[in-house]
Amino acid sequence: MEQVMRNFFLFLSNNKPLTKAAKKYGLRFGASRFVAGVNIDNAAEKIKKLNDKGLVVTVDHLGEFIDNEKEAKESVAECVHAIKVIADKGLKAEISLKMTSMGLDISTEFVMENMRKILEAGKRHNVTVTIDMEDYSRCEKTLSIYKTLKSEFDNVGTVVQAYLYRVEADLEDLKSCNPYLRLVKGAYKESPEVAFPDKKDVDENYKKIIEQNLLYGNYTAIATHDDSIIAYTKELEKEHRIPREQFEFQMLYGIRNELQERLVKEGYKVRVYMPYGDDWFGYNMRRLAERPANVAFVLKGIFKK
Repeated sequence: MEQVMRNFFLFLSNNKPLTKAAKKYGLRFGASRFVAGVNIDNAAEKIKKLNDKGLVVTVDHLGEFIDNEKEAKESVAECVHAIKVIADKGLKAEISLKMTSMGLDISTEFVMENMRKILEAGKRHNVTVTIDMEDYSRCEKTLSIYKTLKSEFDNVGTVVQAYLYRVEADLEDLKSCNPYLRLVKGAYKESPEVAFPDKKDVDENYKKIIEQNLLYGNYTAIATHDDSIIAYTKELEKEHRIPREQFEFQMLYGIRNELQERLVKEGYKVRVYMPYGDDWFGYNMRRLAERPANVAFVLKGIFKK
């Protein structure tokens, strides 16, 4: 039943008519649990509250699959604006972005121009930019662009997904550029030809790549709410004497807040992935697909007066 629900919500996440319609309704249907508001000023207030608790943040202006230059340029301008707000307010935050919202599907030249504008702004204000990984069809192109940008900028990271068969080879390929990597399990529906279909295999591969990247000496962001993965990482830390300055845990805004704060008290760096914006539907559906227990919060949002 859980797999059926996962497939259903992943199907909804890619439905463009529903995404368009959802923008008209604001952050209803439980989205406000996972999304910090419609603009960066809304998000900034929440970032400050998390910073006061010892948490750091990566903020993401929601949007993806843009197919025209006008909207892509608007997304670029929003990212540059968010960087300035972070710097002006002295917030402990980075930004994350999806390159499909910067023109990845329009042309390589166009998206590279846009990414350089964002990274220049980040460099100027000392803000790191992480390129989120999207579906498998865009994986190779994303990593290729990342390697090019990493040769030009220090303040850029990207994401690799444990459910892909190729991920070990990707880590091997990336290690020479001293990457800043966020390791995730993966949240898109992929063919069993390219991705592990069973959760237990994804979990095992996730552990494998956490160890692989830490032993390479790369800075590693471990994005998980899974107690067993967190415990495994702590074991690796002790066994290999890995300094805590080499890794951090990352968790989603609105999920397992108590765990986030407990890890901070234990002396670990914890970064909260905080999205904002009105293009929330696809993001929200993927959160439901990852953890069907979140459906209860959505139902509360629908029927709340």
